[in-house]
Amino acid sequence: MGETGLRERKKRRMYEDVSDIAVRLFLAKGFDAVSVAEVAAAAGISKPTLFRYFPVKEDLVLHRIADHETETARLVAGAASPVGAVRDHFLDGLRRNDPITGLNDHPQVLAFHTLLNSTATLVARQHVYLERSEAALAEALGGTLDARLAAGQIIAVQRILAQDNWRRIAAGERVDAVREDAVAAAERAFGRLERVLGDPAELPERRPE
Repeated sequence: MGETGLRERKKRRMYEDVSDIAVRLFLAKGFDAVSVAEVAAAAGISKPTLFRYFPVKEDLVLHRIADHETETARLVAGAASPVGAVRDHFLDGLRRNDPITGLNDHPQVLAFHTLLNSTATLVARQHVYLERSEAALAEALGGTLDARLAAGQIIAVQRILAQDNWRRIAAGERVDAVREDAVAAAERAFGRLERVLGDPAELPERRPE
């Protein structure tokens, strides 16, 4: 492995390790009760070093789902049917109990989602994450106004479906009891979205550079 590759690997490892330490502290004590200085001390790094990796405290938590930020944009790149590609991926996630779909009742996953959705500043930071996901998807769809409108609808459908699944699981329902409804809801929602958006080929051409 080259020097550049090794540096990148160490950097990714640092992100993961510090984020894991922070999330454990937040779950144990509460997000607002743990300072950035406490996280840095637990990770064995200085506070300025921590801020170089995580500009705001909330990013210590959001890092766990950072890989999904551009996932939808990557899915639609070159796809004959963008909505179909997203639908198939979401349905596959439901089959795999992917936490991003909300259909996962592992105690640690539930605890993380509770932290994420019950802390006001984390909820606000998620909106920034969703805006970036939407912008990346819009660019993948062509970057036009119509592409932005389509991206907003696709991201909203994913978010609402996952949120509904999580709320049912958090209320005490088991995955096996929710799965059939979750699959049906996803198929129905994406089917409606596909009819509304029409043939992806009808989206206007990419805006001029």
